[in-house]
Amino acid sequence: MERTSRLTRRQVLALFAAAMATGLPLGAPQAGPRDAKKHLAELTGGTKPQKVKGKIKITLPKVTDQGDFIPLRVAVDSPMTDSDHVTAIHVVAERNPSPAVASFRFGPGSGRAEVSTRIRLVKTQVIQVAAEMNDGSVYLAKARCKIATGAGGCG
Repeated sequence: MERTSRLTRRQVLALFAAAMATGLPLGAPQAGPRDAKKHLAELTGGTKPQKVKGKIKITLPKVTDQGDFIPLRVAVDSPMTDSDHVTAIHVVAERNPSPAVASFRFGPGSGRAEVSTRIRLVKTQVIQVAAEMNDGSVYLAKARCKIATGAGGCG
């Protein structure tokens, strides 16, 4: 007869407390640049992104001690007309447990292709931003944010 072992509630809580004390993340391992690239390809239907200097402006602190709430602003240079507009902005983090951070949808009536939000980064890493255009093209920009050691996040 096959026997399965079960952990008691007390054993589970002890394991959780030990993991928290050591600072080890519970659950998924950290993503990597390859995971971020794969996720962006899924979001954009596999369209190869173009890097055009000045097309996407990312405003993100270069260094912060607040890894759990980092201000992020993204602006895409687009006239936002019926014939030329941004349809989506995707934000991806290369070293978070999951690369997905946020996606925002736009139309010509949006006026500007611009978003401001706060994000969480578990450690120093590169943020990638992809802008999908109504003609199917995709533009890509990157920015790096250093999380100071011992910061309020997971630095």
